[in-house]
Amino acid sequence: MANPTDETTQSTHSPDAAVPLDRLVAIMARLRDKDHGCPWDIEQDFSTIAPYTIEEAYEVADAIARDDMAALKDELGDLLLQVVFHSRMAEEAGHFTVADVIASISDKMVRRHPHIFADQSVESWDWEAIKAAERSDGGAESAMDGVAVALPALMRAQKLQKRAARTGFDWPDVMGAVEKIGEEIEELLNAETEADRAEEAGDLLFAAVNTVRHMGVTAEDALRAANAKFERRFRMMEALAGQGFADLSLEDKEALWQRAKRGEGAL
Repeated sequence: MANPTDETTQSTHSPDAAVPLDRLVAIMARLRDKDHGCPWDIEQDFSTIAPYTIEEAYEVADAIARDDMAALKDELGDLLLQVVFHSRMAEEAGHFTVADVIASISDKMVRRHPHIFADQSVESWDWEAIKAAERSDGGAESAMDGVAVALPALMRAQKLQKRAARTGFDWPDVMGAVEKIGEEIEELLNAETEADRAEEAGDLLFAAVNTVRHMGVTAEDALRAANAKFERRFRMMEALAGQGFADLSLEDKEALWQRAKRGEGAL
């Protein structure tokens, strides 16, 4: 753990004397200092900070979706802080430093782009083969190894399916996946217990992801766009109805939905 009086930490008092990343690293070291730091920052650990890391990544994606460059600058800063925070905690525990993190990703990017940094043609470059070799070198025993459990469920389902497909375990064409959806719908309708319904619902969603994967669609992106579309149209329905929207009949709400769809197309 760095002493709060060392040269790196002192750079926080002279912002112009340090490059931006060095300054941020020094600020985090000061915040985590056991004697002079912030109580909240000091008491955090990897598990308590992880939810903030995930949240910040989503906020970056949201700024991009809104094409808000000012927000993107701020959110990228917040996300970078998460990297520095985790790295500082790891350094205190003797695992690695932020410099090690940067060196590791730099080495990985060079290794994964031999057509740029080595004498290999673009035609012979295989991104997935390189990643598979890395997993093997890292001791991975299954094609499923390395698919993060904390990923959003749709994203993780698609990654698991892609891993399985690379081993040859996959439908030969999209129709196999489409037929599986019909099968899972029937099983869901026939499920008798709450546990069975939950299981069959999961199987149905998994089959839906498999279907769109076969069609070259990213399920997570597709559902995010569908969510945004539904919210946009619903808000338009509420605006068209004015007061008392909730008291309208289903038929009246459906009419408003159709108006919202037509109005959205005219934008």
